[in-house]
Amino acid sequence: MKSQNKWICAAIPGLLLHCSIGTVYCWSYVSGAVSSAIGYDIKTVNWAFSIAILFLGMSAAFLGNFVEKDIHKASLIATICFSIGMAGTGFFVWYGSNQYAATGTPSALALIGIYLFYGVIMGIGLGTGYLSPVKTLMLWFEDRKGLATGLAVAGFGAAKAIGAPIMEAMQNNASIGVIKMFYILAVVYFIMMFVGHLLLKKPAGWHEPSGDEKKPTIMEVLKTKAMTNYVGIWLMFFLNITCGLAIISYEKQLFMTVGFLGAAGLLGAISAVFNAGGRLGFSAWADTMNDRNTIYKLIFILSIVFTAIALVTNGIVNGAGNKVLAIIVVALIFVVNAGYGGGFSNVPTLLSDHYGMGSISAIHGITLSAWGFAGIAGPQLAAFIVKNFGGETVDFEYHGKVVTANPLGYQRILVATLILYIISLVICMVLVKPTDKALEAKAAKQAK
Repeated sequence: MKSQNKWICAAIPGLLLHCSIGTVYCWSYVSGAVSSAIGYDIKTVNWAFSIAILFLGMSAAFLGNFVEKDIHKASLIATICFSIGMAGTGFFVWYGSNQYAATGTPSALALIGIYLFYGVIMGIGLGTGYLSPVKTLMLWFEDRKGLATGLAVAGFGAAKAIGAPIMEAMQNNASIGVIKMFYILAVVYFIMMFVGHLLLKKPAGWHEPSGDEKKPTIMEVLKTKAMTNYVGIWLMFFLNITCGLAIISYEKQLFMTVGFLGAAGLLGAISAVFNAGGRLGFSAWADTMNDRNTIYKLIFILSIVFTAIALVTNGIVNGAGNKVLAIIVVALIFVVNAGYGGGFSNVPTLLSDHYGMGSISAIHGITLSAWGFAGIAGPQLAAFIVKNFGGETVDFEYHGKVVTANPLGYQRILVATLILYIISLVICMVLVKPTDKALEAKAAKQAK
């Protein structure tokens, strides 16, 4: 029965949900148009994205138990919140553009409306939508949990590669524009997510404890291992996202800075493929390992090596005049994207290996709070370094718009991310203990 239905009941709905909500990462492709329309500078407008990621983490943390009990209500709430958030954003961009055109003064109400709909409401849809299919996938694909969750979470990463060019084309179409784009996408994503909601089902043989049965609390489950074990998982997840976003937030400018002005869009799409590929590839690879934590050690080691090479060679500052250095910087961005994605896809399976499947949605939800905090910490850390430790700026013309870059500032971001990646590796090796499966495999090997 499982082999016949697992794709229809888990994999396809998981992809439909995650390919929709993953378009939150396309904000950088619309923020410029939104900024121009409502009259606020792009840094102010970009807080909408940070708020969305914050509420993703917070809603996942606080609604994890709710998702655990009823994936159908959770996926429906995700569908409604995400589509309303998208449509509401379009409405307030329309309102703000009219006010700005009429008075020449930006509307505070429009900005607050965008923060509310794109940030808060859509963020709640992101958190519930992200969690809803994960446990279901692991239940259907018991032997390849990493592959299953990686497949859906890869959809979250691939959404940027699919959605970004579509959004740019719609914005540049005179008959559509940025406002109608939000309305159209709200309808399209509602249909996709609603179909995913209807299809999503747990295996018939899986038994969730009823209200009369005593179920251990999350803290009781976490205390089955030393608390430092969970703290270690949370911290390395947080630090990996913080480092990833610190670099990814300046990705387009980095490509331009090292001399790939004409190919910045193409390289951005390729980096999104690496992000999605890392989600699927690292999680599927981890299925073959006795201790899934090994995959995090590999991610951090790769990130440390490539960051150190780009730092020692001064690749970002000198990349424009040296193709080898430029390629090193591009390779770093691709590796960071792959590791960033792989860090996401392996979290639920790593948690299930340590704490079992009984409360995995709730525990995973709490862990996603790291994503919410890192969604602010990563971009703000990078912006602080560029502003306070950067050098002379360079202007590039990209699709008729001026993009300002700061090569020295970007180079110094790598100092911070290298330190944080090293700390992450130490945490991974010291705090996160081997799973029971890993200990049994080690004992059997020693017995031979």
